[in-house]
Amino acid sequence: PAPSSVSLAAARLGWPLQEIEVVSVVGRPLATLNARLFPGLRLLVLSADGDTPVQVAAALRARGFGASRLTLLEHLGGPEERRLDGLAESWNLPRGADLNLLAVECLADAGAQLLPPTCGLPDEAYRHDGQLTKRDVRAVTLARLAPLPGELLWDVGAGCGSIGIEWMRAHPACRAIAVEANEGRQDHIRHNRDALGVPGLQLVAGHAPEALAGLPTPDAIFIGGGVTVPGVLDACWAALKPGGRLLANAVTLQSEAALVAFRERQGGELLRLTVAQAQPLGGFDTWRAALPITLLAVRKA
Repeated sequence: PAPSSVSLAAARLGWPLQEIEVVSVVGRPLATLNARLFPGLRLLVLSADGDTPVQVAAALRARGFGASRLTLLEHLGGPEERRLDGLAESWNLPRGADLNLLAVECLADAGAQLLPPTCGLPDEAYRHDGQLTKRDVRAVTLARLAPLPGELLWDVGAGCGSIGIEWMRAHPACRAIAVEANEGRQDHIRHNRDALGVPGLQLVAGHAPEALAGLPTPDAIFIGGGVTVPGVLDACWAALKPGGRLLANAVTLQSEAALVAFRERQGGELLRLTVAQAQPLGGFDTWRAALPITLLAVRKA
């Protein structure tokens, strides 16, 4: 038995282990780091090779964390052990040893876009073409989906991927599959999943219900579009695990009617969500309401 590199690094830095987050980019996309960037957080990044430190520094600058303090620890516990310190904004050290670990003390730049770990991210955090579950409705939807560590979500008619992305941001072990037929929106999903730190979000290009065949059995399903397509609701319900949750949103009368008919067969709750914002009207302000959303929430027996 021997101390791990994480234990050795914490000892060298004087950081309590219980206050550190460990992020591995060994065999994983560097974009994984984006979901762990919060002011004041201390990270230990397990590097893939000697190029990782400069890549991490560049990623921190791109996300508005150039002020972060970096400590490169090479060959920990060995005779060639070495420590190098610097800031992400000015990190220009040559390629070092492949066996290294990078410590990051996250400090945000002035004006950085800070995103919380909770659901309901700002709409502007996403690249989209208008097919986006808006922030307040998204927060209610995720609360009803209730992600648990290790669970798998199907996001059917995923749009820009916001529901699946925030499901995965709830816990590193959460998994999601986004099903989307539109090529432009598929590009938005690829961009958003990396920018928001969940590159493991699986994208399935195709139309439901055909694209659902052969996918791993989900613990929860969200249908953001396509509830009026014949077979979509029934295929999703058949695939769902016992005890699983199905949520579907509707805006049109036709999609709402489909949810009402499904509820008559399978039970569940129907909710009507209306969000209004205060906006100018002449010299005064008034309420401007968005289109109401009907939400079906049902748990499979």
